Amino acid sequence: MVLADRIMRDAATAEDVITGADGRHWHALGDGRIQCDVCPRFCKLRNGQRGLCFVRANSGGRMVLTTYGRSSGFCVDPIEKKPLNQFLPGTPVLSFGTAGCNLTCKFCQNWDISKSREVDTLADAAAPETLAEAALRLGCRSVAYTYNDPTIFLEYAIDVAKACNAVDVKSVAVTAGYIAPEAREEFYTYMDAANVDLKAFTEDFYHKLCTGELARVLDTLIYLRNKTDVWFEVTTLLILGENDSPEEIDNMTRWFLDNLGTDVPLHFTAFHPDYRMRNKLRTPHEALLRARDIALRNGLHHVYVGNVHDEACSSTYCPCCGDKVIGRDWYRLTRWNLDDKGRCRSCSMAISGVYDGPPGDWGRKRKPVRLIEYDQHRRSSSMTGYDHSPV
Repeated sequence: MVLADRIMRDAATAEDVITGADGRHWHALGDGRIQCDVCPRFCKLRNGQRGLCFVRANSGGRMVLTTYGRSSGFCVDPIEKKPLNQFLPGTPVLSFGTAGCNLTCKFCQNWDISKSREVDTLADAAAPETLAEAALRLGCRSVAYTYNDPTIFLEYAIDVAKACNAVDVKSVAVTAGYIAPEAREEFYTYMDAANVDLKAFTEDFYHKLCTGELARVLDTLIYLRNKTDVWFEVTTLLILGENDSPEEIDNMTRWFLDNLGTDVPLHFTAFHPDYRMRNKLRTPHEALLRARDIALRNGLHHVYVGNVHDEACSSTYCPCCGDKVIGRDWYRLTRWNLDDKGRCRSCSMAISGVYDGPPGDWGRKRKPVRLIEYDQHRRSSSMTGYDHSPV
């Protein structure tokens, strides 16, 4: 954990005045430090020191979240981009993140956000109620906490989720699943769906490339399956020579079957050279197909490939009759063969997922948004009652 220790040390600003919202899941130690209990790092912080994530800090002997109410940007995406293929298909989701991360992945695909140590990254701001209002007026069925891991801005994500729940907007966590048990229980109480990034299936990979622990992530997956009603899907970014061997994929998907069952969707996605692994080759399409074939042979029903153009392997099939029940070309739906209860129209088998009437038609488009106009609208509406008409 030498790299992680150095990052936490470099993030320290001892004796600085750090402001932010009160944090939860921490306790005082006997030597003047406090311990953060949100994730399995359990960072022990002196006054003025930040954790490895950079955003949770000791300010005067209390835990503060320095990024509460601030974001690196807001965007409306297709829900399939998270990726979630069997949760309200075709609908738009209002996505946002903050800064920082509690893992140190050398292959991070969002490193400019997750590895940021710059306040300027957090240029946008929005109260939880503003985000809920914006999602409604933009026609979004859900809000996604993404780009960096919502574990580290747990308090903000939960408050946004509460505001969204009050107006029937769902909450989606896009996460690495690296979270401590007590914080995990609170966090997922308010989530409706999640995509969990299972980065590999060896402790060596997690230790060497993420300075984390595989076992902690597997615990989160088992918790989601057995202790919650959260709809979740799992993504593995395949990196040549690191986590793509047939033996590892076989071991992973056998564990998947035994512990999560046949119907939790699994996505194999293509790596592109980035951050500190620019020397690695882009994942070839054939490697994704090989992993998918192994997973299907081991009994998983819904296995997808991503970050490549492959309509056949991005579509959803009925496990009973084999009919294509949801066709996808990138993020655009090309076929819908489910009835209004989420059953295959060809054989009436129920397809696992969350479906609510006909599919959405948002397609591939991505729309950056600024929240200030929605905040102004919310403030003026609060005097006369909410007006949820679209802008």
